[in-house]
Amino acid sequence: MDENGNIVRNKARLVAKGYNQEEGIDFDETYAPVARLEFVRLLLAYACMCNFKLSQMDVKSTFLNEEVYVSQLPGFEDHLYLNHVFKLKKALYGLKEAPRQWYERLSNFLLSKGYARGVVDKTLFIRKHASDVIPIQVYVDDIIFGSNNNSMGEEFVAAMQGEFEMSMMGELTYFLGLQVKNLKHGTFLSQSKYCFDLLKKFKMEDCKEVATPIATNCLMDADEVGNQVDSPKYRGLIGSLLYLTTSRSDIQFGVCLCARF
Repeated sequence: MDENGNIVRNKARLVAKGYNQEEGIDFDETYAPVARLEFVRLLLAYACMCNFKLSQMDVKSTFLNEEVYVSQLPGFEDHLYLNHVFKLKKALYGLKEAPRQWYERLSNFLLSKGYARGVVDKTLFIRKHASDVIPIQVYVDDIIFGSNNNSMGEEFVAAMQGEFEMSMMGELTYFLGLQVKNLKHGTFLSQSKYCFDLLKKFKMEDCKEVATPIATNCLMDADEVGNQVDSPKYRGLIGSLLYLTTSRSDIQFGVCLCARF
């Protein structure tokens, strides 16, 4: 769905049981290419400063690049070949090694094309030529990129299309719950859709609105005689609000205060 909740395209996924870990077999080596939101904000700020727009692409064949075998599924056993395994022919989600294999394939491809990997953020790739630059931010199979030289952006798209099956999403408007709107005098970020989804999730659509989140001199302590709180639900609420601070720094104090309990 887009930032307004409208269905843009339909997508089906096979979720496999791939979370079992065995000591000595990739036990400490799992790595998923997930960009931190701080770096995404930095990239948006850089694009705004250099006055170029960011575009978004989705790689369809993310987890088709490596051969993956699985044991026969319950109810789908081949009784003539009980000792055989299946070779996957479709995209696989849920296997812990899959993101690492994809990141290794993508990074090797970009490095071979002259891109440099970030020192701090390993999901950021940059290529420079004189005063021209093209930064690329990777979040598993979602990629955002932009350049102050249109030819560099077109060259990157052509290289990716030649190597992977992918779909162009056009100008960046919605990424990881963050709504992006390019205006004449800057870039506007918001999480209004995320806010409405939070209110609906925690059944607070009819809550009372206030101008300020919480007073800075507010003192909180445990209510020993109060009603028992649903701890998992409370932790989920705090975690959701922490994600909201990406664009709403004004609630940082209140959320962190509530997070102490």
